Amino acid sequence: MEYWGLQVFYGVSYAGLLFLLASGLTLIFGVMRIVNVTHGSYYLLAGYIGYSIMKVSHSYLLGLVIGTACIVLIGLFMERFFLRKLKGNDLGQFLLTTGFALVIQDLALIIWGGTPRTIPIPKLLTGSLEIGTMHFPRYRLFILFVAFLIGLALWLLQKKTGIGANIRAAIDNSEMAQAMGINVPVLSMGVFGLVAMIAGIAGVVGAGFLSLYPGLDFEIIPYVFIVVILGGMGSLEGAILGSLIVGLVDNFGKAFIPEMSYFTLFVPMALMLTIRPTGLFGKL
Repeated sequence: MEYWGLQVFYGVSYAGLLFLLASGLTLIFGVMRIVNVTHGSYYLLAGYIGYSIMKVSHSYLLGLVIGTACIVLIGLFMERFFLRKLKGNDLGQFLLTTGFALVIQDLALIIWGGTPRTIPIPKLLTGSLEIGTMHFPRYRLFILFVAFLIGLALWLLQKKTGIGANIRAAIDNSEMAQAMGINVPVLSMGVFGLVAMIAGIAGVVGAGFLSLYPGLDFEIIPYVFIVVILGGMGSLEGAILGSLIVGLVDNFGKAFIPEMSYFTLFVPMALMLTIRPTGLFGKL
Protein backbone atom coordinates (compact mmCIF):
# COMPACT_ATOMS: atom_id res chain seq x y z
CA MET A 1 0.00 0.00 0.00
CA GLU A 2 2.86 2.36 0.84
CA TYR A 3 4.50 1.70 -2.52
CA TRP A 4 1.33 2.46 -4.45
CA GLY A 5 0.67 5.60 -2.44
CA LEU A 6 4.14 6.96 -3.17
CA GLN A 7 3.84 6.14 -6.87
CA VAL A 8 0.57 8.07 -7.03
CA PHE A 9 2.18 10.99 -5.21
CA TYR A 10 5.16 11.04 -7.58
CA GLY A 11 2.80 10.98 -10.56
CA VAL A 12 0.65 13.79 -9.17
CA SER A 13 3.68 15.94 -8.29
CA TYR A 14 5.01 15.55 -11.83
CA ALA A 15 1.53 16.44 -13.05
CA GLY A 16 1.82 19.70 -11.09
CA LEU A 17 4.91 20.66 -13.06
CA LEU A 18 3.25 19.70 -16.35
CA PHE A 19 0.23 21.81 -15.43
CA LEU A 20 2.39 24.90 -14.97
CA LEU A 21 3.52 24.54 -18.58
CA ALA A 22 0.28 23.24 -20.09
CA SER A 23 -1.94 25.92 -18.55
CA GLY A 24 0.08 28.59 -20.34
CA LEU A 25 0.30 26.75 -23.64
CA THR A 26 -3.45 26.16 -23.77
CA LEU A 27 -4.10 29.85 -23.03
CA ILE A 28 -1.79 30.95 -25.85
CA PHE A 29 -3.53 28.69 -28.32
CA GLY A 30 -6.97 29.63 -27.06
CA VAL A 31 -6.44 33.39 -27.42
CA MET A 32 -3.81 33.66 -30.15
CA ARG A 33 -4.11 30.32 -31.98
CA ILE A 34 -0.33 29.85 -31.72
CA VAL A 35 1.32 26.48 -31.19
CA ASN A 36 4.32 27.90 -29.34
CA VAL A 37 7.22 25.45 -29.66
CA THR A 38 9.42 27.96 -27.78
CA HIS A 39 7.43 27.26 -24.61
CA GLY A 40 9.80 24.45 -23.61
CA SER A 41 12.77 26.75 -24.25
CA TYR A 42 11.28 29.33 -21.87
CA TYR A 43 11.26 26.59 -19.24
CA LEU A 44 14.89 25.60 -19.86
CA LEU A 45 16.25 29.15 -20.10
CA ALA A 46 14.46 30.28 -16.93
CA GLY A 47 15.99 27.34 -15.08
CA TYR A 48 19.49 28.19 -16.29
CA ILE A 49 19.15 31.88 -15.44
CA GLY A 50 17.72 31.07 -12.02
CA TYR A 51 20.57 28.64 -11.44
CA SER A 52 23.19 31.28 -12.29
CA ILE A 53 21.58 33.92 -10.07
CA MET A 54 21.34 31.49 -7.16
CA LYS A 55 24.99 30.49 -7.49
CA VAL A 56 26.02 34.16 -7.15
CA SER A 57 23.44 35.45 -4.66
CA HIS A 58 22.67 32.22 -2.75
CA SER A 59 19.04 33.35 -2.84
CA TYR A 60 16.36 31.01 -4.21
CA LEU A 61 13.78 33.80 -4.28
CA LEU A 62 16.05 36.17 -6.22
CA GLY A 63 16.81 33.44 -8.75
CA LEU A 64 13.09 32.77 -9.16
CA VAL A 65 12.24 36.46 -9.65
CA ILE A 66 15.05 37.30 -12.08
CA GLY A 67 14.72 34.05 -14.04
CA THR A 68 10.99 34.63 -14.47
CA ALA A 69 11.38 38.33 -15.33
CA CYS A 70 13.89 37.55 -18.10
CA ILE A 71 11.49 35.08 -19.70
CA VAL A 72 8.63 37.61 -19.54
CA LEU A 73 10.76 40.17 -21.39
CA ILE A 74 11.76 37.61 -24.04
CA GLY A 75 8.13 36.54 -24.47
CA LEU A 76 6.86 40.10 -24.86
CA PHE A 77 9.63 40.85 -27.36
CA MET A 78 8.74 37.79 -29.44
CA GLU A 79 5.03 38.55 -29.43
CA ARG A 80 5.35 42.25 -30.26
CA PHE A 81 7.98 42.15 -32.98
CA PHE A 82 7.59 38.71 -34.54
CA LEU A 83 4.45 36.70 -33.78
CA ARG A 84 2.05 39.62 -34.19
CA LYS A 85 3.24 40.08 -37.77
CA LEU A 86 2.45 36.41 -38.53
CA LYS A 87 -1.12 36.39 -37.23
CA GLY A 88 -3.13 33.85 -39.18
CA ASN A 89 -0.02 32.25 -40.68
CA ASP A 90 0.07 28.95 -38.78
CA LEU A 91 3.04 27.51 -40.64
CA GLY A 92 5.02 30.75 -40.23
CA GLN A 93 4.32 30.85 -36.50
CA PHE A 94 5.31 27.22 -36.08
CA LEU A 95 8.57 27.69 -37.98
CA LEU A 96 9.36 30.94 -36.16
CA THR A 97 8.83 29.49 -32.68
CA THR A 98 10.81 26.39 -33.65
CA GLY A 99 13.64 28.64 -34.86
CA PHE A 100 13.64 30.60 -31.61
CA ALA A 101 13.68 27.33 -29.67
CA LEU A 102 16.74 26.11 -31.58
CA VAL A 103 18.54 29.45 -31.08
CA ILE A 104 17.83 29.43 -27.34
CA GLN A 105 18.97 25.81 -27.09
CA ASP A 106 22.30 26.58 -28.79
CA LEU A 107 22.88 29.71 -26.72
CA ALA A 108 22.20 27.74 -23.53
CA LEU A 109 24.69 25.10 -24.62
CA ILE A 110 27.34 27.75 -25.32
CA ILE A 111 26.79 29.60 -22.02
CA TRP A 112 26.15 26.74 -19.58
CA GLY A 113 27.72 23.79 -21.39
CA GLY A 114 26.45 20.24 -21.58
CA THR A 115 26.89 19.23 -17.94
CA PRO A 116 23.53 18.61 -16.18
CA ARG A 117 22.85 21.18 -13.49
CA THR A 118 20.41 21.33 -10.58
CA ILE A 119 19.52 24.45 -8.64
CA PRO A 120 20.29 24.49 -4.90
CA ILE A 121 17.11 23.86 -2.92
CA PRO A 122 16.45 25.99 0.19
CA LYS A 123 16.89 24.11 3.46
CA LEU A 124 13.22 24.64 4.26
CA LEU A 125 12.28 22.54 1.21
CA THR A 126 14.80 19.74 1.66
CA GLY A 127 14.06 16.42 3.29
CA SER A 128 10.73 14.65 3.55
CA LEU A 129 7.44 15.07 5.34
CA GLU A 130 6.60 11.90 7.25
CA ILE A 131 2.95 10.85 7.28
CA GLY A 132 2.45 7.48 8.89
CA THR A 133 4.95 5.12 7.29
CA MET A 134 5.31 7.17 4.12
CA HIS A 135 7.82 9.94 3.39
CA PHE A 136 6.86 12.67 0.94
CA PRO A 137 9.70 14.85 -0.43
CA ARG A 138 9.09 18.44 0.63
CA TYR A 139 10.16 19.86 -2.70
CA ARG A 140 7.57 17.82 -4.58
CA LEU A 141 4.96 19.13 -2.14
CA PHE A 142 6.24 22.64 -2.89
CA ILE A 143 5.75 22.06 -6.64
CA LEU A 144 2.16 20.97 -5.99
CA PHE A 145 1.60 24.06 -3.85
CA VAL A 146 2.92 26.36 -6.59
CA ALA A 147 0.76 24.58 -9.20
CA PHE A 148 -2.28 25.00 -6.97
CA LEU A 149 -1.63 28.73 -6.47
CA ILE A 150 -1.11 29.31 -10.22
CA GLY A 151 -4.20 27.28 -11.08
CA LEU A 152 -6.32 29.16 -8.55
CA ALA A 153 -5.03 32.53 -9.79
CA LEU A 154 -5.77 31.63 -13.42
CA TRP A 155 -9.25 30.39 -12.49
CA LEU A 156 -10.04 33.60 -10.59
CA LEU A 157 -8.66 35.67 -13.49
CA GLN A 158 -10.76 33.84 -16.06
CA LYS A 159 -13.99 33.46 -14.09
CA LYS A 160 -14.14 36.45 -11.75
CA THR A 161 -12.62 39.43 -13.56
CA GLY A 162 -13.42 41.60 -16.55
CA ILE A 163 -10.08 40.70 -18.10
CA GLY A 164 -11.01 37.06 -17.79
CA ALA A 165 -14.32 37.72 -19.53
CA ASN A 166 -12.42 39.37 -22.38
CA ILE A 167 -10.06 36.39 -22.57
CA ARG A 168 -13.00 33.98 -22.75
CA ALA A 169 -14.57 36.12 -25.47
CA ALA A 170 -11.31 36.09 -27.45
CA ILE A 171 -11.07 32.31 -27.05
CA ASP A 172 -14.63 31.83 -28.31
CA ASN A 173 -14.43 34.29 -31.23
CA SER A 174 -11.56 36.75 -31.50
CA GLU A 175 -13.08 38.62 -34.46
CA MET A 176 -16.38 39.16 -32.65
CA ALA A 177 -14.49 40.24 -29.52
CA GLN A 178 -12.58 42.79 -31.58
CA ALA A 179 -15.85 44.08 -33.08
CA MET A 180 -17.27 44.52 -29.56
CA GLY A 181 -14.45 46.86 -28.62
CA ILE A 182 -12.01 44.46 -26.98
CA ASN A 183 -8.44 45.32 -27.93
CA VAL A 184 -7.44 41.80 -28.88
CA PRO A 185 -3.81 42.63 -29.85
CA VAL A 186 -3.15 44.22 -26.43
CA LEU A 187 -5.01 41.37 -24.72
CA SER A 188 -2.95 38.84 -26.66
CA MET A 189 0.28 40.54 -25.67
CA GLY A 190 -0.78 40.55 -22.03
CA VAL A 191 -1.73 36.87 -22.16
CA PHE A 192 1.57 36.03 -23.84
CA GLY A 193 3.47 37.84 -21.10
CA LEU A 194 1.43 36.05 -18.43
CA VAL A 195 2.09 32.69 -20.05
CA ALA A 196 5.82 33.45 -20.31
CA MET A 197 5.80 34.32 -16.61
CA ILE A 198 4.22 30.97 -15.70
CA ALA A 199 6.72 29.13 -17.91
CA GLY A 200 9.53 31.03 -16.17
CA ILE A 201 8.22 30.04 -12.74
CA ALA A 202 7.94 26.44 -13.92
CA GLY A 203 11.51 26.51 -15.22
CA VAL A 204 13.06 27.71 -11.96
CA VAL A 205 10.85 25.55 -9.74
CA GLY A 206 11.26 22.53 -12.00
CA ALA A 207 15.06 22.91 -12.06
CA GLY A 208 15.14 21.71 -8.46
CA PHE A 209 13.11 18.66 -9.46
CA LEU A 210 14.52 17.79 -12.91
CA SER A 211 18.13 18.49 -13.83
CA LEU A 212 18.85 21.12 -16.48
CA TYR A 213 20.61 19.78 -19.58
CA PRO A 214 20.69 20.46 -23.34
CA GLY A 215 17.65 19.00 -25.05
CA LEU A 216 15.38 19.14 -21.99
CA ASP A 217 13.21 21.74 -23.72
CA PHE A 218 12.43 19.45 -26.66
CA GLU A 219 12.11 16.49 -24.30
CA ILE A 220 9.44 18.03 -22.08
CA ILE A 221 7.40 19.89 -24.70
CA PRO A 222 5.79 16.70 -26.18
CA TYR A 223 4.44 15.89 -22.71
CA VAL A 224 2.92 19.36 -22.52
CA PHE A 225 1.36 19.05 -25.97
CA ILE A 226 -0.17 15.71 -24.97
CA VAL A 227 -1.68 17.34 -21.87
CA VAL A 228 -3.22 20.11 -23.99
CA ILE A 229 -4.53 17.65 -26.59
CA LEU A 230 -6.10 15.46 -23.91
CA GLY A 231 -7.66 18.35 -22.01
CA GLY A 232 -8.71 20.49 -24.96
CA MET A 233 -7.29 23.72 -26.33
CA GLY A 234 -8.11 26.81 -24.29
CA SER A 235 -9.47 24.89 -21.29
CA LEU A 236 -7.96 25.38 -17.84
CA GLU A 237 -9.98 22.46 -16.48
CA GLY A 238 -8.70 20.34 -19.34
CA ALA A 239 -5.10 21.28 -18.49
CA ILE A 240 -5.64 20.11 -14.90
CA LEU A 241 -7.18 16.77 -15.85
CA GLY A 242 -4.79 16.21 -18.75
CA SER A 243 -1.79 16.85 -16.49
CA LEU A 244 -3.04 14.32 -13.95
CA ILE A 245 -3.58 11.69 -16.64
CA VAL A 246 -0.17 12.21 -18.24
CA GLY A 247 1.67 12.48 -14.91
CA LEU A 248 0.17 9.27 -13.52
CA VAL A 249 0.41 7.29 -16.77
CA ASP A 250 4.02 8.36 -17.30
CA ASN A 251 5.07 7.54 -13.74
CA PHE A 252 3.40 4.12 -13.61
CA GLY A 253 4.56 3.34 -17.15
CA LYS A 254 8.21 4.04 -16.22
CA ALA A 255 7.82 2.11 -12.97
CA PHE A 256 6.36 -1.09 -14.42
CA ILE A 257 7.23 -1.19 -18.14
CA PRO A 258 10.06 1.31 -18.66
CA GLU A 259 10.94 -0.09 -22.08
CA MET A 260 7.42 0.87 -23.26
CA SER A 261 7.03 4.15 -21.35
CA TYR A 262 6.55 6.23 -24.50
CA PHE A 263 4.00 3.74 -25.79
CA THR A 264 1.92 4.02 -22.61
CA LEU A 265 2.20 7.82 -22.80
CA PHE A 266 1.10 8.29 -26.39
CA VAL A 267 -1.71 5.70 -26.35
CA PRO A 268 -4.10 7.99 -24.36
CA MET A 269 -3.41 10.82 -26.83
CA ALA A 270 -4.06 8.57 -29.83
CA LEU A 271 -7.31 7.31 -28.31
CA MET A 272 -8.44 10.84 -27.50
CA LEU A 273 -7.75 12.05 -31.04
CA THR A 274 -9.78 9.12 -32.36
CA ILE A 275 -12.73 9.39 -29.98
CA ARG A 276 -12.86 13.13 -29.28
CA PRO A 277 -10.43 15.18 -31.40
CA THR A 278 -11.15 18.39 -29.49
CA GLY A 279 -10.11 16.90 -26.13
CA LEU A 280 -12.06 16.30 -22.95
CA PHE A 281 -13.09 19.93 -22.43
CA GLY A 282 -12.56 21.27 -25.95
CA LYS A 283 -15.46 22.59 -27.96
CA LEU A 284 -16.73 20.49 -30.82
